[in-house]
Amino acid sequence: MFDFKQEIANLPLLPGVYIMRDENGEIIYVGKAVKLKNRVRSYFQQNAGHTPKVKAMVAKIASFEYIVTDSEFEALILECNLIKENKPQYNILLKDDKGYPYIKITMNEEYPRMTLARKVEKDGAKYFGPFYSAWVVNETMDALEKVFPLKSCSKQLPRDVGKTRPCLNYYIGRCVAPCQGGVNKEEYRNMMKSVCSFLNGHVEEVAEELKKKMDACADRLEFEKAAEYRDKIEIVNRLTNKQKVAGVKNENIDIIGIAQNEIDCCIQMFFIRGGKAIGRDFFILEGMGADKSESIISGFIKQFYGEANYFPPMILIPEEIEDRELLEKWISEKRMGKVQIKVPEKGDKKNLVKMSSANAAIQLRNFSVRCKGITETELKVLEKLKEMTSLEKIPDRIEAYDISNTGTSENVASMVVFENGKANKKEYKRFKIKETFNKGDVESMREVLNRRLSHNEIPLPDIIMADGGLLHANMVEEALRESGREGAGNVKVFGMVKDDKHRTRGLIYEGRELDLKKDLEVFRFITSIQDEAHRFALEYNKKLRDKRYTASQLDEIDGVGKAKKIALLKSLGSLANIKKATKDELMSVKGISERIADNIINYFKESGK
Repeated sequence: MFDFKQEIANLPLLPGVYIMRDENGEIIYVGKAVKLKNRVRSYFQQNAGHTPKVKAMVAKIASFEYIVTDSEFEALILECNLIKENKPQYNILLKDDKGYPYIKITMNEEYPRMTLARKVEKDGAKYFGPFYSAWVVNETMDALEKVFPLKSCSKQLPRDVGKTRPCLNYYIGRCVAPCQGGVNKEEYRNMMKSVCSFLNGHVEEVAEELKKKMDACADRLEFEKAAEYRDKIEIVNRLTNKQKVAGVKNENIDIIGIAQNEIDCCIQMFFIRGGKAIGRDFFILEGMGADKSESIISGFIKQFYGEANYFPPMILIPEEIEDRELLEKWISEKRMGKVQIKVPEKGDKKNLVKMSSANAAIQLRNFSVRCKGITETELKVLEKLKEMTSLEKIPDRIEAYDISNTGTSENVASMVVFENGKANKKEYKRFKIKETFNKGDVESMREVLNRRLSHNEIPLPDIIMADGGLLHANMVEEALRESGREGAGNVKVFGMVKDDKHRTRGLIYEGRELDLKKDLEVFRFITSIQDEAHRFALEYNKKLRDKRYTASQLDEIDGVGKAKKIALLKSLGSLANIKKATKDELMSVKGISERIADNIINYFKESGK
């Protein structure tokens, strides 16, 4: 048996790495410490205030071992390597091995090419990125090829000069055809240097050079050529302006944001290169909602930059972390240049970190919704509804109400419930309006809402949709205010408006009508909710109406139940025939005894009906 007390006593007060193993000898956690004894002992102290995750890990520890290092920095490097090699269960592990793409310029070739590359190699080429979407890479490359007539083929030049005819790109102005010897090597390489300058963020220089060429063509009265340069300048400006980020001119920065709920955590990253936002990505860290955010950020940085091919000179984080200086030193060595990890205190950079954390919160909410069993299609519709109506979050529960009546009778209402974008029929409720005298739909709806809101055991929805217009929506808001329910003010209220053909037209929200037809997916979703509320109300109305129509004087006769009533009507044809029937005729009906026949005859004789 592993003697924890003795082993902890033997630990040195030196920097190093500790390795926790379970009963099968599997490594379940790797950590570093400035003083091994103090750090490892803290795991086994009572009332240490550990998070649920740490408590679960400690319960699985069957033994531990340690490696002493000369410094905490060496311990950091060893910790990162051991985590990468063993992937322990309780360390932060990024599941997304995305293989981010780069733009590769083969400046090591006499006639360079521009291609997409999945990793950086030591081959003499120049790499720009990483970009966080192949789509962004292809869009950027396509724009550059419209500005600079680049060679995109794999022909070996000058070896293959003149061996084949020029390709289509030459004829459409997308290549200067160095394969035909029409451009010398230095001219072509200078063009590729301009491409590299653009990708390095020196956009103004590229645009200025193009402008000089445009002006020169105009001076020579070569207006068609000048127009071509004008179009190229527009492409450069459009590509650049679309990606510009305020306050980070020509800078290369990674921005980290974090959000946590009771269970999980999300890290959101924004990537800025040359002052332009080239992409973003997020990582869900399951089961880390209760962990300290600073330890999550630190662990994430180790994982992410341990696998990265590119290291920016600046990384912005939302809060201070204990081993920031060590991580700066570690990443700086990987980059072979200085790297700063900063917590911005004000200005544009602070706002960028806030934006990243806000996006992390959105992604975490979306992940939580997916975990509830919602499909991608349903999530997409709910996200669109959220954006269209400026809701703060994706709605989990939607309740919709409709009134149905037959003149002044069978005045009823329905409540249908949609949870995570799907109908939950177990939660449906129907109401028989009690105060029916001279009551319109709006007041009937008020009674229904008051009755529903009085049930404190039923959670409040995120959204209430009432069949009707502005009056109905205002009434629901009033009922919510008067209910006194905690959180009632957070419920969003919509009126579901129909057109003159009784079809869904739009939503009334905050006094204005939203045109649903701008987005057909949301339009179909709201229509399905309105149709379901109407169907459920109409179904209850019909049930009460049928009950009234099928009610009969026979129900008042002792011994005549539902089955005997049906048998009498089927056999004798109508109530009038039953009234005229003799005792023998009544007794000829299945189930009608002499006593019941006498009761029927006596009832009609005495009542005179």
